[in-house]
Amino acid sequence: MHASKGDRLVVHGRAVGNSDRVVEIVEVLGKDGNPPYRVRADNGHETIMTPGPDSVVDNRRGGERS
Repeated sequence: MHASKGDRLVVHGRAVGNSDRVVEIVEVLGKDGNPPYRVRADNGHETIMTPGPDSVVDNRRGGERS
């Protein structure tokens, strides 16, 4: 997984009916764009996370995801 500051991280819901969570990557703490990442949710909460296999990076900053 490779990301840059400003990318979006999409964490897919694990159960039927759970929606995806989308957070903004505000800082890349790993080497060469690798995790861990400091992320910010829509409500302003920030945390450090190492995404699992249920996550993808959306490199289209500010764009819609598909």
